[in-house]
Amino acid sequence: MRKIGYRAVDEIVHHLSTLRERPVGRPHDRAELERTLDVDIPTGPTEAQDVLDHVVRLLSSTITHTDHPRFMAYVPGPSTFAGPLADFLASGFNVHAAGWILGAGPAIVEQATIDWLRRMCRLPETSGGLFLSGGTMANLVALHAARVDRGAAAGGQELVVYVTAQTHASIRRGLSFLGFDDRQVCTVPVDARYRLDPSALDAAIRRDRQLGRWPLCVVATAGTTNAGTVDPLPAIAEVCERHGVWLHVDGAYGAPAMLTEAGRKVLAGLDLADSIAIDAHKWLFQPYGCGCLLVRNARTLTAAYSLHAEYLTENRLGDEPLSYYDYGPELTRRFRALKLWMSLRTFGADAFRDAVAHGLALAERAQALLAARPHWSVTTPAQLGIVTFRPHTSELPPADIDALTRDIAAKTLPDGFAMVLSTELGGRPVLRLCTTHPETSEDDLVAVIDRLEALAAEGVAWP
Repeated sequence: MRKIGYRAVDEIVHHLSTLRERPVGRPHDRAELERTLDVDIPTGPTEAQDVLDHVVRLLSSTITHTDHPRFMAYVPGPSTFAGPLADFLASGFNVHAAGWILGAGPAIVEQATIDWLRRMCRLPETSGGLFLSGGTMANLVALHAARVDRGAAAGGQELVVYVTAQTHASIRRGLSFLGFDDRQVCTVPVDARYRLDPSALDAAIRRDRQLGRWPLCVVATAGTTNAGTVDPLPAIAEVCERHGVWLHVDGAYGAPAMLTEAGRKVLAGLDLADSIAIDAHKWLFQPYGCGCLLVRNARTLTAAYSLHAEYLTENRLGDEPLSYYDYGPELTRRFRALKLWMSLRTFGADAFRDAVAHGLALAERAQALLAARPHWSVTTPAQLGIVTFRPHTSELPPADIDALTRDIAAKTLPDGFAMVLSTELGGRPVLRLCTTHPETSEDDLVAVIDRLEALAAEGVAWP
């Protein structure tokens, strides 16, 4: 057991230390992988060393390395080495992080880490929260808490939630899980910068009131997936306060910019939210499965989720026991907080602040590099570590530019040097650089843009 454990740790260290030497990823054939991996359940044992060798080969060759410095397709970034160690320890000790009697120490660690995030977002001391699997669950848990807290006074009126076309798709899916139908989701117009329009929001809420409907919650975004856009939070909060509507902010990747002075300016008003979703496995550099929900008043979570059962009686004993199954839907919970707690203890908050600041500056540098080249046009400026752009030439019609944009993104997949994918803004495809990796350098940016130009030239010659 000791030998295999040491070997597993060595393989993780090797992975983290040699990323630059390997491709970001390669396409894979599903049928071929199924032939290789879809085998009958073993009826007898296999040598542990052989199983480990198999797993290492599988993980090294069949995944996209989203922790690679030239992976710029999405905002999920690398993890600190402390994060995997924390996961290893939490699993090795088989920590049950739900009830006080099963995990008192883990509960206090989670409480302390939640409080650090609360202070980062400048929420009041009444705030609380919990760790979840990611932003999807954090958003869903917040929406149900909002329904319990603000929906009780609806008196049978139809509840309405307000989003925009830039709101993350998981919000609508979460609302569907919670029983909301399409007519209960109002899509508010955005401005020219793809931000929620507060005037349009106010008008929509007033209209729904007149129709006998109950405005429940506004979902604002602090760092949209498409372009890094931040909705005008102070103005939105004012509208919500005026109408008694819950304000949820999806800050899944963008909220950690609050660590920096520049980020705090962009995220002004985040402290006015009733709830905030944060993915620590994005811009706080943790392994996947580390989301967090913060709420302005911790009692709103216990009101929505507190669990009572005969077999949990002992968990209620003692001096204010802290049981996180009272804060969310999970009864059996992983010890997710440990990875962020260990990372903060290992590196210190200043290191995280510097890493986020690096991502902000790198996106601005990417924008400058693209603007200086004749073959590119910046679509949206650098915002929270994201910049979007398209090929530029007056010789091709827009439809051909659209096709070229998609072709460039598709070619980064088998190329393997970097990964830069596309999204859509204003009905047109755009390429997107996400520069949130702390080890991505300006040389990487130049090399990636050079490679994108080379991939474009393979399909359509630049005029």
